Amino acid sequence: MTQLKIGPHSVQPPVVLAPMAGITNAPFRTLCREFSGGKGLFVSEMITTRALVERDAKTMRLIHFDGTERPRSIQLYGVDPATVGKAVRMIVDEDLADHIDLNFGCPVPKVTRKGGGSALPYKRNLLRSILREAVTGAGGLPVTMKMRKGIDDDHITYLDAGRIAVDEGVTAIALHGRTAAQHYGGTADWEAIARLKESVPEIPVLGNGDIWSADDALRMVRETGCDGVVVGRGCLGRPWLFGDLVAAFESEAGGAGTGGADGTGGTGGADGTGGASGTGGTGGTGVTYAAPTLGEVSRVMLRHAELLARWLDSEERGVIDFRKHVAWYTKGFSVGSEMRKRLAVTSSLDELGALMSELDLDQPWPAGADGPRGRTSGRNRVVLPDGWLDDPYDRAEVGAEAELDTSGG
Repeated sequence: MTQLKIGPHSVQPPVVLAPMAGITNAPFRTLCREFSGGKGLFVSEMITTRALVERDAKTMRLIHFDGTERPRSIQLYGVDPATVGKAVRMIVDEDLADHIDLNFGCPVPKVTRKGGGSALPYKRNLLRSILREAVTGAGGLPVTMKMRKGIDDDHITYLDAGRIAVDEGVTAIALHGRTAAQHYGGTADWEAIARLKESVPEIPVLGNGDIWSADDALRMVRETGCDGVVVGRGCLGRPWLFGDLVAAFESEAGGAGTGGADGTGGTGGADGTGGASGTGGTGGTGVTYAAPTLGEVSRVMLRHAELLARWLDSEERGVIDFRKHVAWYTKGFSVGSEMRKRLAVTSSLDELGALMSELDLDQPWPAGADGPRGRTSGRNRVVLPDGWLDDPYDRAEVGAEAELDTSGG
């Protein structure tokens, strides 16, 4: 395994937390970093360039990094080259981040119908203009991009987009092996990741899609030749997956595994809070991966909620924000539908802790609990602006209404 370089930054093991709106905020990034022992790259949730330039209060909170986050990675989403350029220059001038990622992967209909997200790379010249403004404005900061294969099987864009990215000075590319039409359904096309790597050998290519375990990540690298992996839905309710990933990649490279995945407890919040090491299960590398009991999972859940409460300066708001994570953390355990509903309407840390104390906390890690989580549905048709597909090279202009604070794709 070679070391992943993102501009001046070395990322070893080559593992990146995917930006996910409403998920990869500072508290969740803290949890994931603790389990990894600080190794890897952890990207902020998606930030819209217009909101950043206008200094929207919510957006300014989202771009906050604590002193332990290095490098500081921000993902930007924008559709207007001038606004993207202003946002990037603001980041540089005010020292807000060390790495900028650009989003061209969002498949949400309310975004694609305005020409944004995964619809945008179809307009090659617009994509080129955005990338040029970003790279020019970034100065010495590395600029990367994340994208999908294309709009649908008849309108594949990733190879053209990859060459444009190289031409404009983008440092690395992450490819989600699905089209916008697939949304999050079906199976990710890892062969497309291999083809992109062959097409743009000048820069690192990162693979994304269907990484539910550390063994999946190793298999993706072996099968595609990609330089690293981007993990999104696979870590929902499983922040200790980053400990597994560190252990697996370091074992593959001949080093010793570290972090909460090696069956010994891990570092940071993984120790004093009970951790998620469990007794572990042996992966394909021979490394023992995390297999926490429900009791250990419950301690991680409480810590997650506490971090959110502290970040939002409100216990109630923090616990309410945590509610969406309950089903992911408890997937596979015998919790019961009624208890899941009760857990998902809590509004205080004491209430959350009291409910979890009623569970059978000695339950071992359930078999098959590492499968798909989050959205899995697909779509057959992508909603686009009128005439969007008529000419891939016309000078398209996309309005501000395409800049919505939604999923990073």
